[in-house]
Amino acid sequence: MKTITRQGTHYPLSDLLRQLNSALRGWTTYFRHGASATAFGALNHYTWLRVTQWLRRKYRRASWKHLQRQHLGNGWWPEQDGVALFNSAAVPVTRCRFRGTRIPTPWDGWMAVEAG
Repeated sequence: MKTITRQGTHYPLSDLLRQLNSALRGWTTYFRHGASATAFGALNHYTWLRVTQWLRRKYRRASWKHLQRQHLGNGWWPEQDGVALFNSAAVPVTRCRFRGTRIPTPWDGWMAVEAG
């Protein structure tokens, strides 16, 4: 997130959001199978901070209220031209269930052949 937001402020917010969204989607898809709901919330907060700091650097003379009206949809969430920042905290976390003895082992089939 840091390297993407440090690239510069010469391009529009929608391009920055597209780059961030692709990275966030890949990251959350890869790590959603663990116990990572807290990490996704922290990542969501960090990304929001980086984007708002990027906006403050791009529009140095603009007040916070102006930035909020122009670039933050619904008051707080960054969006522009129909592209909104991906909410990584909303990704459902799927955990692997403990299956215990229901997991087949390679020795089960071998022992049945030897006994028969």
